[in-house]
Amino acid sequence: MTQPPSPSSSRNGLLFLSEGVSSSSQMAEGLARYIGPAHLAYHSASLITAPLHPLAVKAMREIGVDISEYRVKQIGEVDLGEISTVVKLYKKKRGTPRLPAGILSLSWPVGEPAKAGGDEEELLHTFRRTRDQIRELISRLF
Repeated sequence: MTQPPSPSSSRNGLLFLSEGVSSSSQMAEGLARYIGPAHLAYHSASLITAPLHPLAVKAMREIGVDISEYRVKQIGEVDLGEISTVVKLYKKKRGTPRLPAGILSLSWPVGEPAKAGGDEEELLHTFRRTRDQIRELISRLF
């Protein structure tokens, strides 16, 4: 198991990185803020900029986590000098930015629920499943 940064670390940030279309990184940031240690700084970014997916907001709201005000950022908007760990929530390797030395990189390929297809109820079910998978992974991290 990988340990999160200690409170004394100069880099105490965790960055969740997704492809962008499903808002999975924003879901992960919201979950980490909800269940993770308060001394850490949580961030989210995407490889592409896309609007916050409304079904991600809905799935998170169901468990009492409000991400409706989160903004989808590209990785270039995040100060990597504050980041100790990057968690990649996607499978592909191409397009992944090169990270500075000293940043731990984890891979949690949870997929992109918006790409699953189906009607709104089927998509919402997929977002819920992704949310629960991310929550389990974050719980194991801490």
